[in-house]
Amino acid sequence: MTRPDLAQKRADLKLQIREAAIKEFAEHGLAGTSTQGIADRAGITKNKLHYHIESKEELYQQALDHVLTIWAEMFSGIDLNQGPEIFLADYIARKIRFSLTHPAEVKMFTGEVMRGAPFLREHWAGSRDVTHAAAAQIQKWVADGSIRPVDPMLLQFNIWAMTEAYAVLGPELRFMLDLDEGAALDEDAICAEVTALVVRGLRPDRETARA
Repeated sequence: MTRPDLAQKRADLKLQIREAAIKEFAEHGLAGTSTQGIADRAGITKNKLHYHIESKEELYQQALDHVLTIWAEMFSGIDLNQGPEIFLADYIARKIRFSLTHPAEVKMFTGEVMRGAPFLREHWAGSRDVTHAAAAQIQKWVADGSIRPVDPMLLQFNIWAMTEAYAVLGPELRFMLDLDEGAALDEDAICAEVTALVVRGLRPDRETARA
């Protein structure tokens, strides 16, 4: 096997380990997760797992950083010049799609925050910078009359709450809709509903009255 093949094999195994760890952390939290559980889910031996990681805490931190990076890229990868409605529709769709396709990542992150974010605080600076940059852009839209006056930080938290709920509360929603456990949810309908709530609610009063 060539060196590139070996490097790819190691990279694939690390991804396999991270995905297994995220699911274990989402279900059991950091305290309740064992390296044996991670190894079993990854389909490898515990000794092999420890060859690739130093500790479950290190792996937990890497998983959290992975989610933070994804969410930062979701915001920075959208063209702001299209205006608030197109931007928000795109951003909301990305967030909902991630919640529906990667619920374990969202549950793990939410669980960390609910525990007081002890592992996030040292690494939250970059996420805060992105959030403040978004708030500045929202404030510009308020200033030029594109959207009604709104607290730019609270708006972001409200969007996060609505979009991430479909990962955290997915089992409850399926129960209420009489769907089987793990059944696919209607992504298009969810995106349309959340987008309408946000976009219509942000329109200047004169436009809201005509809508």
